[in-house]
Amino acid sequence: MITSGGDILTRQLFKDFYLHLEFNVPDSPPEVRGQGRGNSGVYLQGRYEIQVLDSWGIPDPGRGDCGALYNHAAPLRNACKRPNEWQAYDVVFRAPRFNEAGRLTEKARVTVFHNGQVIQNNVELNGQTGGALDEHYAEPGPLLLQDHGNLVRFRNVWIVPLPAAGADHY
Repeated sequence: MITSGGDILTRQLFKDFYLHLEFNVPDSPPEVRGQGRGNSGVYLQGRYEIQVLDSWGIPDPGRGDCGALYNHAAPLRNACKRPNEWQAYDVVFRAPRFNEAGRLTEKARVTVFHNGQVIQNNVELNGQTGGALDEHYAEPGPLLLQDHGNLVRFRNVWIVPLPAAGADHY
């Protein structure tokens, strides 16, 4: 799949899940810097963006680089491969929790592996990232692959819904 001509959204909506996807960012001309280098994003529930970007070789990635929880948390390390090489994200997402009165009791959490390396470790999300579809946090949401004007390719995308909790017996 190529994000060209609009965002790609799943029809199915998700709460807690395990996500695997592979992506490939194009090689940009050397004069192109920052957010112009193979820019896309993976939106969990359509609300929380994991940045996709050509950040190969950046020694100290920031909150807008590949693997960042966009503008919220920089990746712990740069796990990027060179442009035009397939890369993988493996993501464990726990949706926010609400009580019967609709009050937030636990914030969303996410762990991200990039090319097999932990880059986000059980990070608590203090709210949506920019470009979110909505603010209906108590509701399930889609997986969204962002079209940001760059020809980013995706393949082997799959999601396993997770139960809210395990068994309560021995």
